[in-house]
Amino acid sequence: MLQLLLFFLIVLALAFGFTQVADMPGHVLLQIGETEYRVTLLTALAGLIALLVVAMILWSILRLIFRLPSLIGLANRMRRREKGQMAVARGLVAVGVGDQRQAQRLATESERLLGSEPLALLLKAQAAQLSGDEKGAELAFKAMLDKPDTHGLGLRGLFIEAERRGDAEAAGILAKQAYQSSPGAPWANQAMLRQRAAAGDWRGAISVIEQGVSRRLIEREEGRQQRAALLAAAAQDSLEGNPDEALALAQDALRLKPDLVPAAEIAARRLSARGDYAKATKLLEQAWKSNPHPDLAAAYLAARPGDSALDRLKRAKSLEKLSPAARESRFAVARAALDAREFGVAREALEALVLQKATARACLLMAELEDREHDNQGLVRSWLARASRAPRDPAWVADGSVSDHWKPASPVTGAIGTFEWREPPQANDVSIRARIDADRFEQLAAPQIANEISPDADSPLLPPEPRQANEATQPIEDVVRPFIPDDPGPDPDAPPPKSRFRLFG
Repeated sequence: MLQLLLFFLIVLALAFGFTQVADMPGHVLLQIGETEYRVTLLTALAGLIALLVVAMILWSILRLIFRLPSLIGLANRMRRREKGQMAVARGLVAVGVGDQRQAQRLATESERLLGSEPLALLLKAQAAQLSGDEKGAELAFKAMLDKPDTHGLGLRGLFIEAERRGDAEAAGILAKQAYQSSPGAPWANQAMLRQRAAAGDWRGAISVIEQGVSRRLIEREEGRQQRAALLAAAAQDSLEGNPDEALALAQDALRLKPDLVPAAEIAARRLSARGDYAKATKLLEQAWKSNPHPDLAAAYLAARPGDSALDRLKRAKSLEKLSPAARESRFAVARAALDAREFGVAREALEALVLQKATARACLLMAELEDREHDNQGLVRSWLARASRAPRDPAWVADGSVSDHWKPASPVTGAIGTFEWREPPQANDVSIRARIDADRFEQLAAPQIANEISPDADSPLLPPEPRQANEATQPIEDVVRPFIPDDPGPDPDAPPPKSRFRLFG
């Protein structure tokens, strides 16, 4: 609106000026040789304007003629650039669908049309990666290092190639360069963190996490979990050489994550070694409530070195009261009861475990119980056979990797603090194999087991009441319950049934 008003004002001003010139008396005299031209002021002004317009037109024509070669070159360059960008677009699509030949051809064409432009170099590198040409990919990424706008991309590509061929030293150097040149890049932060963690530089890794949190590259809560894991790892390394430092590091880790099992175990054992039993017990009880673990149970039972086996059994029962529904509570009671030779208590705890879920660990403890209480080798072999095909007990799991001890970083991805105590992946054929093995074992061991549980044998497996006459010919599957790992069994909250032949208890 303002521009329209301004246009009208200019037109009115020009019209007013022309009317003023037209009404102004006087003339303009132009003499060329002996010829004189006399015109009015308005005519002279109009002629001057026309002359200026003609001069501008002639100048534009001459300028276009002189610039024509450069304009033709610019048009050709624009056309080549458009073709090159189209080749890049089609090449990226070919890379996405996995067409190696098409991607390589379009990468060559885009390099011919665009030269060393970033998109052409990126397509060349990706096409080389797709076809397995490591040398070609490295050359493309190294060419990116020469330009400031693609320097970070070149470092990341070279880092990925170094990791792909397993060159940890080169990957570490590239990660350090990227972290120094682009500290705000998330991938550089993670690469530097993994590199320092892999080298066991726990304090250096903690500093990387702190800088990542300050730059908002890592969430605050995630940073707390990772720092706790690294502090626990540092405590494990310092445990033998500097126990006091290990205790301080473990306590720092527990302040960040109170239920971290390795930190709680280290801190409790060091406190017990100092004679601070109450503080060690309280620390373990707090961690046990949220994360029952066999290492915590072992540290809790050994909190007072001078305790007898019965004292440790009492401590195991008090630990069970803190988490009565946890399987590890029953395992702790069963282990302490076996050591104290309280076989009735051990059998009661193991019965509940086996009837709930007969894992390998529970079957092995049942085999130990039958061996130590009755020396019943037939049942010992039965439980050992079942343990060989039983579902796996909880272990430390991270990214599909299973470990029997805690680690600060995943061996698969290098992620910090990802190991969790849970059930590992179970084989799909566990149930079928277990059924086959159980049937085979029963067929081979039936005569021996039948003799061991015969009426004439003085065995604690037999019930006190007399047997019926027709039970002598019972099939073995009616006497010994077959082992079926995927059988959920009775309700774990219900009291265990009283079996006639105390195979489970």
